[in-house]
Amino acid sequence: MLAASSAARVIVGRRLVASASSSAFADVKNYIDGKWVDSKTKKWLPVHNPATGEIVNRVPESTQGEMEAAVASSKAAQKSWAHVPVQARVRVIAEYANLIRKNHNELARLVTTEQGKCLADAMGDVQRGLEVVEFASNAMTHLLGRSMSGIATNMDIVSYREPLGVTAAIAPFNFPAMIPLWSIPMATVCGNALVLKPSERTPNTAVRLVELAEQAGFPKGLISVIHGGVDAVNFICDAPDIKSISFVGSSVAGTHIFQRGSQNGKRVQSNMAARNHGVFLPDANREGATNALVGAAFGAAGQRCMALSVAVFVGEAKEWVNDVVAKASKLKVNGGLEADADIGPLISRAAVERTHRLIESAKKSGARVLLDGRGVSVPSKYKNGFFVGPTVITDATPAMECYQQEAFAPMLVCVNVDTLEDAIKLVNANPYGNGGAIFTSSGAAARKYMAEADIGQIGVNVPIPVPIPNFSFTGSRGSFLGDQHFYGPEAFTFLTKAKTVMSNWRYDDGHEQLRTSMPVMSAASKK
Repeated sequence: MLAASSAARVIVGRRLVASASSSAFADVKNYIDGKWVDSKTKKWLPVHNPATGEIVNRVPESTQGEMEAAVASSKAAQKSWAHVPVQARVRVIAEYANLIRKNHNELARLVTTEQGKCLADAMGDVQRGLEVVEFASNAMTHLLGRSMSGIATNMDIVSYREPLGVTAAIAPFNFPAMIPLWSIPMATVCGNALVLKPSERTPNTAVRLVELAEQAGFPKGLISVIHGGVDAVNFICDAPDIKSISFVGSSVAGTHIFQRGSQNGKRVQSNMAARNHGVFLPDANREGATNALVGAAFGAAGQRCMALSVAVFVGEAKEWVNDVVAKASKLKVNGGLEADADIGPLISRAAVERTHRLIESAKKSGARVLLDGRGVSVPSKYKNGFFVGPTVITDATPAMECYQQEAFAPMLVCVNVDTLEDAIKLVNANPYGNGGAIFTSSGAAARKYMAEADIGQIGVNVPIPVPIPNFSFTGSRGSFLGDQHFYGPEAFTFLTKAKTVMSNWRYDDGHEQLRTSMPVMSAASKK
C-alpha cells in the first residue's frame, strides 16, 4: 500500500479516505465470485487526486487468470439469476437505489477526490446515475413480450426477451458514478451478469458502487470487477463468454473496441468523442443564453462529452463573446471540495499539457485568445494540481486544430457566421453528432434547426440536453458506434435477445399432413 497521509481520515467501505487536501486509499482490489481479492499482478497504475497531484492509491492491471475467473464466476451466477422472476430482480434494484440515496454524499466526495470535479457537480454525477437505477425498476413494463393467438387453426405465436448472459461495461474517468450506473442496473435487471472495468484513473467510486450492490442483495458473482488498461480491454473484446460490451470514452478506444468486439460476435455500443456546438441567434435572451453557455462550456472543467465546447454566434450575436469573457473570468478555479469552487482540475498533467498546446496552436493559427487559462492561480495547497483556467478563443475557423480537436478542458472556441443556414452547415460538416443546442426566441428557427442539424441530441434553449432515463442517450455519427443506445427503452433491446415460439395444439385427433413445400399460414389452416 502507498504511504498514507497523516491527515484526519474516515473509514469508507473497504478504503481509507482522507481529507480534501490529502488522501490515501487502500490498493484497489478485484471483485471475483463475491469476494474482494488482492491482485497477484506485478503491474500497478497510480491513481491521483487531480487537485493535489498526489497519488492516493494504486489500481492493478488484473492478470489473465483473474479476468478469466471473474468471467467464470459471473457466468455461473447468471445461470440462476436468469430464472429469478423479474419482479424479484426489481426488488433488488429498488434496494440498490435506496442504498445509493443513503450514501449519496459519500459517493460524491469519492468522485471529487479521485476525479476532481466540484462537489456540487459530483452530486449531480451520482444523481443522474441514480435516476437510471430508478428507471430500471420499471423493467416489468419494458420486458413485456408480444403474442397472437389463432394465426392459423390451433396455432399461436409468442415472442419474448431473454437475457444475453455475461455482459461487460468499460467506464470512462469523467463520470465515475454515472456511467457505471448506466450499466449495473440495466444489465442485471434484464437477467444478465456484468463484468465492470472502471477507468484506471477513477476506480474507487465504482468499487464503492459495487460494495453497495453487494449489500442490496445481488447474488455472489453476478457482478465482477476487473482493472487495467489495454490488456483488460482486449480481454473483454475477446472473451467468448462475454456477449455484449458497453463503452464510453475516446474515439480511438471506442472504434477499436467496436471493431474487435464485433469481429468476435459481440454486441457493442460505443459512446465516443464529441464536439458539441451551441448556436446563438441575436433574438435569444442574451443574459440567459450567455449564462447557459458559460456553465455548459466550463462546468466539470469541460470534461463532459456533452459540454458546449464550440459557440457559433450568428450575425450581431458575435458581440456576446465579450459577455462570455466577463462571466468566465469571474469563475473560481479551486479544489473541488472547496465551497467556492466553480471549476476543478483536469484529470492529469498530460491533459493540462495538451490543453496548453491547443491554446498555443490557436494563437499561431490566427485566432484570438480573449481569456487564457494557462498559469491560473490556485491556493498553495493545490499548487501541484492539474489546473487550467477558463479559456475563450474567438475568430476560429474549421481549419484550425483548436476547432477540430475535442479539448476536454475548460476551453471554449467561438466561430462567427452570418446566418442560421451557415450555422447548420458548420454543425453538419464536423464529424461528430453527440449533441448541441440552439438559443433563440423564434419557434420557426428552432424548428428548422431541429429538422436540419444532423446531431443526436438537441437542446432548444437547453445547454446540455442529456435525456432523462425514460429516453435513450442518442448520440450519432462520429460520436457513436453501434445499433442500440445506452439506457432508456433501447437498453432493454441491447441487453436482451428475442425468442419467438410458434405452437400447434389440436383438440381433435387429427395430425399434420406431410408436406415438403414452404409452410404458409393458409396451408396450416387446412384440415
